[in-house]
Amino acid sequence: MKLVSAEEAISVIKSGDRVFIQGVAAYPQTLVRAMTERASELKGVEIYHLHTEGDADYVRPEFNESFHTNAFFIGSNIRKAIETGMADYIPTFLSEIPTLFRREIIPIDVALVHVSPPDKHGYCSLGTSIDITLAGVQMAECVVAQINRNMPRTHGDGLIHIDEIDYGVTVKDELPENKWIQLTDAEIAIGKHCAELIEDGSTLQMGIGAIPNAVLVALKNHKDLGIHSEMFSNRLIDLLERGVVNGKFKKVHKNKVVASFVLGTRKLYDYIDDNPEFMMLGAEYVNNPQVICRNPKVVAINSAIEVDLTGQVCADSIGERLYSGVGGQMDFMRGAAISEGGKPVITLASTTRRGESKIVPILKKGAGVVTTRAHTHYVVTEFGAVNLYGKTLRERAKALIKIAHPNHREKLEKAAHERFKIL
Repeated sequence: MKLVSAEEAISVIKSGDRVFIQGVAAYPQTLVRAMTERASELKGVEIYHLHTEGDADYVRPEFNESFHTNAFFIGSNIRKAIETGMADYIPTFLSEIPTLFRREIIPIDVALVHVSPPDKHGYCSLGTSIDITLAGVQMAECVVAQINRNMPRTHGDGLIHIDEIDYGVTVKDELPENKWIQLTDAEIAIGKHCAELIEDGSTLQMGIGAIPNAVLVALKNHKDLGIHSEMFSNRLIDLLERGVVNGKFKKVHKNKVVASFVLGTRKLYDYIDDNPEFMMLGAEYVNNPQVICRNPKVVAINSAIEVDLTGQVCADSIGERLYSGVGGQMDFMRGAAISEGGKPVITLASTTRRGESKIVPILKKGAGVVTTRAHTHYVVTEFGAVNLYGKTLRERAKALIKIAHPNHREKLEKAAHERFKIL
């Protein structure tokens, strides 16, 4: 590894290169800024990444000829660029993205990553984000790393030797933080309904956001829970310290918390630093349904934008407007379904902020089906939980109407009658 300035390190990027950028809390902002500052010298650079926390100036209109972004997940920082055609979205299961790199379906010329300082043996850590980054680093022709003492050193697959890094840039960047937001009454209710579905000894997967946090808050009286999840946040710390989460009954990585990335506050980053209780592993492993199902009683809790009366789940778009991504939802929905005693769970508030029903007769025009009606089991709103597995379309419609907002049930009943001839 050659230690250089950010400007010198980024000079390795040439016009037409394919550049992978590490995401979430490990987004290497110093390197990204240096790359953007070279915009006038570059043309046709293809950029690939998951969700990123921080500025994404490379999608600004004036840099259209220099950079083109291909996102595996759409965050708020690139949403407008997707809408205006300045960037593209690649719908892919999170578990399969590393395969795109390893088979060189998407070859990577340069990987921009964010690592901890090397230990006495010369190993740095990819820290908070192993996910698809491990494959990106292993397949890249050139690896450029910003080295930051604020990046926690995590156990698992994220170790990278300095010999694997071509250029290193020393930084003191603070990691992005995801702050706690006060829960609404609806979110608290959904959390409680989900907690009632979770048995002692279960293995949990849940994402980021208000509802997963509400579920974690509601689990304080549970026992012997395990974690095998693509990610986790601060609320897990309380359950670990209470002994609620101990991984006692897990079959895969017993007594360990398994994830591929984390996003939270500095408290979380300090908590996982050099903590052998946590195993940070690649997404092709963590999100593999055949790995997930080996643990007993897997409960996968994921969110939806809307659900139709047959159980189709839209989770990545609002009608034709792309909003997020496929992510790991289907990986874990399937993994939980084939786990012994497992429960795949879809959660959503019954209405939008404008009072529109999220349980709908048919999905909006252009809406993407992330979880098919055949994969949907439990659906939870603030009005309760229903299990659609094994039910006919008529039975599904009746069940979903029961947990829709009361203001919309009559309209949904009319739509169900017209479509399914329900009396």
